[in-house]
Formats: sequence, C-alpha cells, structure tokens
Amino acid sequence: NECIYICEWCLKPTKDQTCLFRHMEKCPIMHPPGNEIYRKENVSIFEIDGRKNKRYVQNLCLLSKLFLDHKTVFYDTDPFLFYVLTEFDEFGHHFVGYFSKEKESSDDFNLACILTLPQHQRKGYGRVLIELSYFLSKADNKKGHPEKPFSDLGLLSYRSYWSFAIMEVIMCRYEQSDEMTPYITVHEICDSTSIRREDVTSTLHHLKLINYYKGSFVICLTKEALDNFYKQKEKRKFRIDLRCLKYKSKDYTKY
Repeated sequence: NECIYICEWCLKPTKDQTCLFRHMEKCPIMHPPGNEIYRKENVSIFEIDGRKNKRYVQNLCLLSKLFLDHKTVFYDTDPFLFYVLTEFDEFGHHFVGYFSKEKESSDDFNLACILTLPQHQRKGYGRVLIELSYFLSKADNKKGHPEKPFSDLGLLSYRSYWSFAIMEVIMCRYEQSDEMTPYITVHEICDSTSIRREDVTSTLHHLKLINYYKGSFVICLTKEALDNFYKQKEKRKFRIDLRCLKYKSKDYTKY
C-alpha cells in the first residue's frame, strides 16, 4: 500500500482507510495537546512540551519526515518545545504547520525545524511561524536565530522575513522623526526585532543599504528597497497580533 492514512487530530498513522475510520471514531482529542497561547479569528497556536506529550510530538515528527529530508529527531523529543498552528471550525482544530525549538539553547537558537503542509503554503503561515519565534525570543529577552545550515528554501524564507522586519523598524524611525536623516544603530535594530547582530548586518549588506561615508558606515535607503518593502507590506495580511498572544517565559533548567 503506497498510502499512509493519518488522523488529522492526533496525527496517528494507520495502514489503511478502515483502520483510520475506526480510530477516528474513538480519537480522544479534537485539538493539539498543550497550552493554547494564541487565538485570533480562526487561527490558534498551541505550545506543546516534548516531554509531556511524547506520543503526539513523535507522530508530528514522523509526519514531518515525509516533507523534510533533514528531519532526524523522533524519539528524543524531551529537550524540545513544539508550536503548532491550526485553523479551527465547528469540527475542531485542523493542523496547518509547526516549528520546534530547544527549551534551553546555549547558542540562543529560537527555531530547530519548521513545516507548513503543502496545501497551506503560500498563505503566509510560514512567515507567521518565523515571526512568532522572534516574538518568543523577545519575551525571553534574547537575540534569537535559527539552527543552521539552511536549506535553499529556508534561506529565502528567513532573508525575506529579516528584510521586512529590519525595513519596518527603519521606516518606523524615519516616519516618527522630525529630522531629514534620522539616526538609528544596528544595536537598536537588534533590540527592536530580537534578530541577531550578524543576521541584521548580513541582511543590510544583501539589501545594499550600507555605504561607507566620511569614515563610517551608514544606512542609505534605496528606491528598490522601499518599493519591495511597501509591496511586501501590502501582501502581508496575516500577522501575529501581540494582544492575542499569551506567553510566559520559563526557565527549564529548574525542571
């Protein structure tokens, strides 16, 4: 049999359709386990502890292996937190995508693995998950960054997010300032976005916004960068609303 049948609630794989229907008649959950930390309109995000909900996250990791060649974590889920994004309706919470991260990372990694199911791609959900990972880093008072090396698609996704987030901070400073040439430092951009300094500077170089002027490096906005920023801003209809995020930072070294 070339098909794998998976319960959309608990993600349990079964060998055939009959087994799946039997399982779904008695499946005990209609949403991911763990704490619901975000809800707005028909979108929810759940925080799931890899130690407390082993069966679910192991099923999640097996599902991920169907789409991610480099996915290796399966049994050892204890050190990880999983953030699962769902769309909900009268039937329950339908799995859309997720990202995982280490509970305690000495390198301040804020994302280990990310997946959006193919039927939900190009809806902005991947970018929302990346955005959430940086909001959580900010709540933890850290400058986060994803585990590397990147896949080609991963690099494009992060480069796009970094470019927009950095430009948003620069434009906000420009619009709020009365000066013709407002002042902002890379350190301030890092504090506002929780993006690591190396990623900020590499993105500024990629956007060709850094120039050498009178003995120092300055940020110079270009028409191309502005056009791309406003185009992305127009397309980004769905973003994390911080008013709907209920997250409490934890020190997992005590657990």
